[in-house]
Amino acid sequence: MYELTDPRIIKDLCARFGFTFSKSMGQNFITDPSVLMKIAARATDGAEGVIEIGPGFGSLTAALALKAERVTAIELDRRLEPVLRETLAGFDNIDIIWQDCLKVDMRRLLNDSFAGMNVSVAANLPYYITTPILMNLIENRYPIKRIIVMVQKEVAQRLCASPGGKDYGAVTLTAQYYTRPEIVEIVPASSFIPAPKVDSAVISLELREEPAVKPKSEELFFSLIKAAFSQRRKTLVNSLASSGKFGAKETVEHAVSALGKDLRVRGETLSIEEFSFLADIFVQNVEIAN
Repeated sequence: MYELTDPRIIKDLCARFGFTFSKSMGQNFITDPSVLMKIAARATDGAEGVIEIGPGFGSLTAALALKAERVTAIELDRRLEPVLRETLAGFDNIDIIWQDCLKVDMRRLLNDSFAGMNVSVAANLPYYITTPILMNLIENRYPIKRIIVMVQKEVAQRLCASPGGKDYGAVTLTAQYYTRPEIVEIVPASSFIPAPKVDSAVISLELREEPAVKPKSEELFFSLIKAAFSQRRKTLVNSLASSGKFGAKETVEHAVSALGKDLRVRGETLSIEEFSFLADIFVQNVEIAN
């Protein structure tokens, strides 16, 4: 495992197997073993099984397999097949699925390979596909304990942002609705080969047993959030009114006033609890109208 983070070993494997890093796949391999150990420790805390997305040369896979009963790695790049056959040869608790992780039947995988186990997801995610993968994992409410992933630092900051900041947005509220996000560690670009242009962060997303809030209509709640952040320069009233989904501007103004907010308030200042309360006001308006 430690050898697989050594740049000399990585370069040797590349030379022997004719492997070149794919920029389009966002391939950047970790060269700091301490980061791998932290990810593995978090991923296996209270979990017997781990699903890894994008094993690369297998450095994190090996670290996970030393602590977990079973590891299933999902990898799209078939060029890595002979490499992983060598680097993971000493393990009998690792399976590899050669497929796009967004096309894997995750519920079936959990039922077939991890029945009766607490399961976590671990990954060093390509920057370009981070959000689709995370949203797929949390919005489908798969029975997983937590997600421990390496992402671009700016993405981690958005997921953990507080109301009022520039990083706070619809993705923040979605993540915080389903999970308890926490930045574990900032990882400099120099900790990867090849080095990306930006720093990364390890983030832990602990899946909630129940959502952070309980709006009367989950569909309307998320529709409200999407509309509130669709035009950040506008006030909340104007953003909701222009969406055409929440009634006339006067109706929106009454709802925002009922929330106890100034009509000039912007969506990025509202907490998740306030969005839930506001969504319930609109639900009530619909019920009264009917």
